[in-house]
Order: sequence, then C-alpha cells, then structure tokens
Amino acid sequence: MATNLYLVRHAHSTYTSDERNRPLSERGYKDAEKVTELLKKEKIDAVLSSPYARAVQTVEGTAVSHGKEVHLLEDFKERTLTEGKAPDFEAAIEKVWADPDFSWEGGESNRDAQQRGIRGMKTVLADYENMNVVIGTHGNIMVLIMNYFDEAYGYSFWKQLAMPDVYRLSFEGESFIGCQRIWMDL
Repeated sequence: MATNLYLVRHAHSTYTSDERNRPLSERGYKDAEKVTELLKKEKIDAVLSSPYARAVQTVEGTAVSHGKEVHLLEDFKERTLTEGKAPDFEAAIEKVWADPDFSWEGGESNRDAQQRGIRGMKTVLADYENMNVVIGTHGNIMVLIMNYFDEAYGYSFWKQLAMPDVYRLSFEGESFIGCQRIWMDL
C-alpha cells in the first residue's frame, strides 16, 4: 500500500507584509471551495498545513468535509526569500533557483528551505504511512520539496504553477513512486 501526499498550493491571497496572517482574497476563497470539491472524492486520512493563514484557509474546507482537524506544521511554511520585501521579486527568486546555496539578507537558500521541507515530509511519511494526507503549503517550498525527489521540478515548473494547485506525491515507505497533478479548473 502507498502513502499519498496531496500537496496543495494555497489559493490567491490579499497581499500584506504579514506573511503569517495574510488571508485569502475573495477569489481565493472561491478557489478554496473548488479544492474542497476536488478532494471530496478522495479518501483523506489527515489534513496538515503550513501555519500561514492562506494555506490553512485553502485546506480547511477539505478537513471539514472529511471530519478532520487541520494540524499545523512549521516545516511547510513558505521559504523566507529575504528580510523585508525584495525590490525585484522575480530577479530575487531567479537568483536563489540558479544557486541553491545562495541566500539574500535574512532569507533562506533553496538548499536550507528544501532541507526544512524534506524534514517535514519525512515526519509525515513516518507518522502517516499508508495513508492519504492533504498538506496545505506554498508554491516555492512545494516545488523545492518536489525537486528533492525529481530535479524536473525546478524554477520553470514553479513559474507555471496555478494558484491553487494540487499534486499527489506517492511513496512506498520513504521511496518516491511518482507525482501526478490532480488540480483542474472546475
């Protein structure tokens, strides 16, 4: 039997400088309902999330529809790109993807963020073996996690992600079996 982890990139949020409490936008709430509808047909054993509000809000409908609580895991929070706001976000993100050990002032390198995300994944794989688990997370950390298992998931892949987006990663123990996108515009 396999462990299936449904990585859910959060829906659109209203920008604020408060990363932890940034809420979904009106469009984001509507799209979170689509995530709930999509995952209703799946057998879900647990729902986990980054502690950031937008990630929790994206998966809480799924938790309710399956009679589960959302459990928070710090390891799935978005990577810290830089202290404060980057003057040119696109250039800043491209630079960290080009050099996995580079970090901006006060930020995490890709390697450091990836190691944090993988630590979280290994915890989930150990604690929820042979179960189906939804994980509310963020685009950059999600792709860094996926990149650990398959280098095809990199900067270009990150740029084309939808918001929200859902990918099912399957494992036998800690061995990666494969990845499938299950999000579609409903």
